[in-house]
Amino acid sequence: MPSAPSRVVNVPVNQIREITQAAWATPDSIVLSIGEPGFPVARHVLEAGMAALDRDETNYTPNAGLAPVRAAFAARFSRLAGVEDDPSRVFVVAGAQQGLHLALSTLIGTGDEVLIPDPGYPTFTMTVGLLGGVPVPYPLVPGHGFQPRVEDLQRLVTARTRVLMLNSPSNPLGSVFGSDLTRELVRFAHRNDLWVISDECYEAFTYDVPHVSPARFDAGGPEAVSEAREARVVTSLTLSKTYGLTGLRIGALVTPPGMEQLLSNVMEATVSCVAAASQYAALAALTGPQDYVSTALDHYRDNRDAATAVLDARGIGYLDARGAFYLWADLSHATGGDVRAWTRRFLAERGVALAPGTAFGARGEGWVRIALCGRTDELVEGLSRLPSPQD
Repeated sequence: MPSAPSRVVNVPVNQIREITQAAWATPDSIVLSIGEPGFPVARHVLEAGMAALDRDETNYTPNAGLAPVRAAFAARFSRLAGVEDDPSRVFVVAGAQQGLHLALSTLIGTGDEVLIPDPGYPTFTMTVGLLGGVPVPYPLVPGHGFQPRVEDLQRLVTARTRVLMLNSPSNPLGSVFGSDLTRELVRFAHRNDLWVISDECYEAFTYDVPHVSPARFDAGGPEAVSEAREARVVTSLTLSKTYGLTGLRIGALVTPPGMEQLLSNVMEATVSCVAAASQYAALAALTGPQDYVSTALDHYRDNRDAATAVLDARGIGYLDARGAFYLWADLSHATGGDVRAWTRRFLAERGVALAPGTAFGARGEGWVRIALCGRTDELVEGLSRLPSPQD
């Protein structure tokens, strides 16, 4: 058999999937390792998708998506991010992961470097490597609240650096960037002639703090930094988390002016277009009743509070979650320097699956990510089995 290229062979295993698949094969396990919303999808969304199939809406759509769907994404982005956006610059994609692949396929070449958060979502690194780029991790450390520092980023910039990857609210950390930090990050990108890919998959879920989109400070934004001569922020959105549509694979890229034809070409060469039924379901989600979102937000906040109460009682440290639906907890007292192996033992011995911190980068050693999106009773029971520093 001919060998696969090194860029494929070297794609790392996704440790989130690794532990979750082991949990699915373990009877009666409590699965806190994966971000799968637990509420039924709203009925009007399901009916819109089914109606499209009943009408035999099964043909190709334009590469960038159906016009009403693009307009609905643009309207949501304008409303929540405070950025007026033209639907012509919105591309409907097969979930945020395909959007990430599409954006990076358009922006980087072989050997180009991408600044990736560490800890950060694992497919950032996986996708850059698969495309022949070089992922360069930038440190997010406990002493700075796991927030990026411009001085750390500046030290990593070389002549090959092309893209800065940002993620707020953060998966896995639950951290949220404030306005001042976001402004400085956009200023840094313009000063160093970098593209920005802003992963805003959890923009609907913040707790007592606002979501701030980097596009606000890009050229054309309402608070554009003085260095912004032309727009360079690409925003990734998804309905997977916001409306619980993980299996329909539907999201959007909001792009700077001038990228439309390039992205259309790359889209044609990857998935051509997103399934029409998924797009009609998305249109119903975006334009119909928003009860699902408000109910989910309240549930995630309540689960966060219930989880932190358990961790406080057990003396386990954690990062205060201000967004997304994850809690980042410090289990270094128990993991013995190998949190990946420890999570497998913990699943086998105590029947609870947690995502190991090393799934998100080397700086995640000793930490675990706890998903807050499931049933409260299972969450509390699972966390009550964690070893405390006093055990």
